[in-house]
Amino acid sequence: MSTTSVSPNALAINGGSPVRASLLPYGRQWVDEADIQAVVGVLRSDWLTTGPKVAEFEEAFAARVRVKHAVSFSSGTAALHGAAFAAGLKPGDEAITTPLTFAATANCVLYQGATPVFADISADTLNLDPEQIERRLTPRTRAILPVDYAGHPAELDAIRKIAAHHGLIVIEDACHALGAQYRGGEVGGIADMTVFSFHPVKHITTGEGGMVTTNHPQFAETLRRFRNHGISSDARQRHTAGQWHYEMVLLGYNYRLPDIACALGIQQLAKLDTNLARRREIAQLYAEAFREFPGVVAPAVRSEAKPAWHLYPIRLDLEKLTANRAQIFRALRAENIGVNVHYIPVHLHPYYRDRYGYKGGEFPVAEGAYERLITLPMFHGMSDQDVDDVIGAVKKVVGSYSR
Repeated sequence: MSTTSVSPNALAINGGSPVRASLLPYGRQWVDEADIQAVVGVLRSDWLTTGPKVAEFEEAFAARVRVKHAVSFSSGTAALHGAAFAAGLKPGDEAITTPLTFAATANCVLYQGATPVFADISADTLNLDPEQIERRLTPRTRAILPVDYAGHPAELDAIRKIAAHHGLIVIEDACHALGAQYRGGEVGGIADMTVFSFHPVKHITTGEGGMVTTNHPQFAETLRRFRNHGISSDARQRHTAGQWHYEMVLLGYNYRLPDIACALGIQQLAKLDTNLARRREIAQLYAEAFREFPGVVAPAVRSEAKPAWHLYPIRLDLEKLTANRAQIFRALRAENIGVNVHYIPVHLHPYYRDRYGYKGGEFPVAEGAYERLITLPMFHGMSDQDVDDVIGAVKKVVGSYSR
């Protein structure tokens, strides 16, 4: 009877033993007993939604990012929609953004009946290239929506300079970048409006949730009304004043973040600095491991930026490999490393292809990056062993496909 032996170094996808016994996700929430008790406390209170925890969370958040106003929303997407509304986007208008983002960044422009216009990205940070923004400006441009990709701030000074020269509003999509810094300033008060997300894979979570920060009181007032059906007061304000009368002053939505979520957010916000420190530590371990490793290009960090590391996207140097991204992705998943890809460029989604006639090839830097990107696990709950497993799996897989 013959047996077939498998090399101890064989890839799991080829029958070898995986690096891990169970799947390590690319991101996940970290909730402790204090978080749970904070939520339980609200469940036992008189207010489950639009109560005191909303204002408490907003005030704490504004103080943390050093901005005058913070307005909470039911999701990051709802927050983007609110910012697009407050910016006054309407049919016939255009807003410039990056194709390398989650679809919500561009979709919020469509929600307002305006047109998202894509501009290509810088090859190092994968953020919007200011030179490409200049080329996409038209008389219809009303706003610029940079994205802080993976948590690395966009070129905010250059973008603000373009916006000031042309009378445009800057809406910074910082859903990846809570706690990031740009030229020593906190992300959150640099753009006209800045949008954050509290999805479970982010730096802090409220389950679902989002926030818009701004130093402009008129934007803040419009955002508060927009998230509450366009009504000029909320239920708690009327309860406190002992009156029932309210007026709808604009067409808004029910985008409120409830007290249950805000209680969780308050507790999570207190741990933000610790969470950021751990993510930065993991990023440094990855950077050191892959700095000289053939076939892997680690994310770039510019001198003026201190990233928040929501994601850790490596790029594959395919010219040095015998496999493409899809093969390496499958091989890493077989090793129980829950890699992901961020993102399919928005203009290549069927909806955008059908509506605007994109064929591919319009934004070569973004499209070329997409073909090489793989997101490694990055979340503050990762152990040192988790990090070692990711590094070991990447070296095992990429090394097996090296030329």
